[in-house]
Amino acid sequence: MLMVACGIYSFDGASINYDQTKTLSIANFVNESGGGPPNMGNTFTEGLKDYFQRRTKLELIQKQGDLQFEGAITSYNVRPQAISSSGNNNQADGTGLMRLLIGVQVFFTNTKDENANIEQTFSFYADYDPSATTLNAVEDDLVQEIFDQLYFDIFQASVAQW
Repeated sequence: MLMVACGIYSFDGASINYDQTKTLSIANFVNESGGGPPNMGNTFTEGLKDYFQRRTKLELIQKQGDLQFEGAITSYNVRPQAISSSGNNNQADGTGLMRLLIGVQVFFTNTKDENANIEQTFSFYADYDPSATTLNAVEDDLVQEIFDQLYFDIFQASVAQW
């Protein structure tokens, strides 16, 4: 209870000393993967900003925040995960499950504690059934599902260092 009152720990898992750390800056994440929706970099950047603003008391500024994030979307891959038998010797087997995997390279700088700095690639995936739908039909939902997990993972690695 004492640590919550001091502003070092919070119920969202952040361990930020708000007496020292007051600002946050998140540079635009560029999509360097060569795939995905055309606005994917901007969507990721704005989502990460929103995630941190909802979970911390930090002021978001353009540059040189006490906590700084920059990086890029480095991979966007769609690969088969499971084979589905056609049940017919005259027909080829098909793909029963496809996986979308997105990777993001993150450079996190904590100007108040250089030991907390990280350079890490975060990745996550979501699956879909190609016999029931197409990637185009579910891509936006899959990307959002993956991004939500990536925001959580980045938050945990950078400011929730329990």
